[in-house]
Amino acid sequence: MALINPYLNFLGNTEEAFNFYKSVFGGEFAMVMRFSDTDHGANLPEEDRNKIMHIALPIGGNMLMATDCLPSMGQSLTAGNNFSISVNGDSMEHTQKIFNELSEGGTVLVPLKKEFWGDYFALFFDKFGVQWMVNYRDTQ
Repeated sequence: MALINPYLNFLGNTEEAFNFYKSVFGGEFAMVMRFSDTDHGANLPEEDRNKIMHIALPIGGNMLMATDCLPSMGQSLTAGNNFSISVNGDSMEHTQKIFNELSEGGTVLVPLKKEFWGDYFALFFDKFGVQWMVNYRDTQ
């Protein structure tokens, strides 16, 4: 069974927003990764290195996740890309099926492939303009 979580995009204030959400919902962050922690972090402008690449806050049985969009990486926020629906498949085959079927007729921004953090990941808009992130973590 697939696990679905909301994934939000912010223009540099993800940390502020998530500290607020944490104050409302409680709990602890499951993950905080800064752009300085990535393979390309040293190539970013100094003011972007400490921004949030990925953050996750468990809320009930779900995970609220987010990132900072960086204009220095050509990113911007427009209607339709300020959030994604993140889907985690329970096997590589299941993840590939989800990606193939949801992306059919849509626009693939990042094809399903192994990323530097170790997971298989894809980013795309479906044929209805909804932005999706598909992820699979191979724990074997």
